[in-house]
Amino acid sequence: MNIVVIAPGSRGDVQPYVALGKGLQAAGHAVRILATQDFQQLVTDQGLGFVDMGGSAETGAQLMQDIVEQGNLLKILASTGRGAKQLAHQAAVSGFAACQDADLLVGGLGGLFVGQALSEKLAVPFLQAHLLPLTPTSEFPSVLAPFPTTRLTRWANGLSHRLTQQMIWQMFRAADNNVRAELHLTPAPLFGPFAALERQAQPILYGYSPQVLPPPADWNDSIHVTGYWFLEPPPAWEPPADLVAFLHAGSPAIYIGFGSMPSSNPAATTDLVVQALARSGQRGVLSAGWGGLKKEQLPENVFMIGSIPHSWLFPHMAAVVHHGGAGTTAAGLAAGVPSIVTPFFGDQPFWGQRVHALGVGPQPIPRRRLTASNLAEAIDRAVSDTLMRTRAAALGARIRAEDGIARAVAIIEQHSTHA
Repeated sequence: MNIVVIAPGSRGDVQPYVALGKGLQAAGHAVRILATQDFQQLVTDQGLGFVDMGGSAETGAQLMQDIVEQGNLLKILASTGRGAKQLAHQAAVSGFAACQDADLLVGGLGGLFVGQALSEKLAVPFLQAHLLPLTPTSEFPSVLAPFPTTRLTRWANGLSHRLTQQMIWQMFRAADNNVRAELHLTPAPLFGPFAALERQAQPILYGYSPQVLPPPADWNDSIHVTGYWFLEPPPAWEPPADLVAFLHAGSPAIYIGFGSMPSSNPAATTDLVVQALARSGQRGVLSAGWGGLKKEQLPENVFMIGSIPHSWLFPHMAAVVHHGGAGTTAAGLAAGVPSIVTPFFGDQPFWGQRVHALGVGPQPIPRRRLTASNLAEAIDRAVSDTLMRTRAAALGARIRAEDGIARAVAIIEQHSTHA
């Protein structure tokens, strides 16, 4: 099959789809990834085709840094929706060109609306493949709801998913109208494509581990929680020699990084985490990320890195501190070390609470409440709590025993054979 995977967003949004694409390619399929220019090398280094869908995810994140630090999901979605509207023309043009000979389109939340429009235009099936639970359930509230950790009644849980669907749709409706106009399609219904997608009864893939979040009992058999889609480094990749020397020079370090989350004051953030490491008596590995964490002269017990594969780095750590993005959370859990989550917005509080509920990390600390004192306290617990470390190691082993990519590929092939 010729398969196009639609993957807008940050690296954490894109990398699992590259991993899935690589698995599909290994099974004999031709795969192209439709993403922003930021990730062309990530895609092509894995031997996959790349199509630029326009814009820059990193630039967009930097423009929203004040809103992101506030953690207001509605403002973030509104800003993202305005950006998507501006980029709708190129997304439609690039998507249409990329999908001309496609037999199947695959995409998650970021590619849902453009994928549905291209599917309708080209009469090509569109298969949903998500990194976070989006199918309504009565067992837990929407992971994107403003209060995802609040205990709700079963009917309110289900309602929260429907309300979240509408919140997302209304923010992106203008962009979708522009895409559909470019493709000469009539506008989508007022309340979006969700009802139509449910009526189609197509399989839905969820690329996270059932060990972390078991599938709810009220999901039907067409919904599959496959396990994580991990991307290994290219065969020729080697870690920097100076990083290896630092890791070998002392006890296991604490990783601290906030991925694609921007920071309006990276120097202050760096000072905060350096103070926390000093108070806890730990060595640290700091990831610059899109937030631009920096310090001109770091103490000898702290090492600054750029982009390093988490699958290699995290198993060398004593614990990992991160923002709770789905991809980084997955890597931390698979490494079998405690995670300290400092969520900004979106699904990050949900994953932070799952880490805590599973007993493999302290209570999450929202980024706006993060201090050197409470971070040091969390690091102390992650390093010294023997039961937490035992649980984290056991969960990591169970996750590593899964093969989410192989299961996802098998479901896609089985569905395509019977379609």
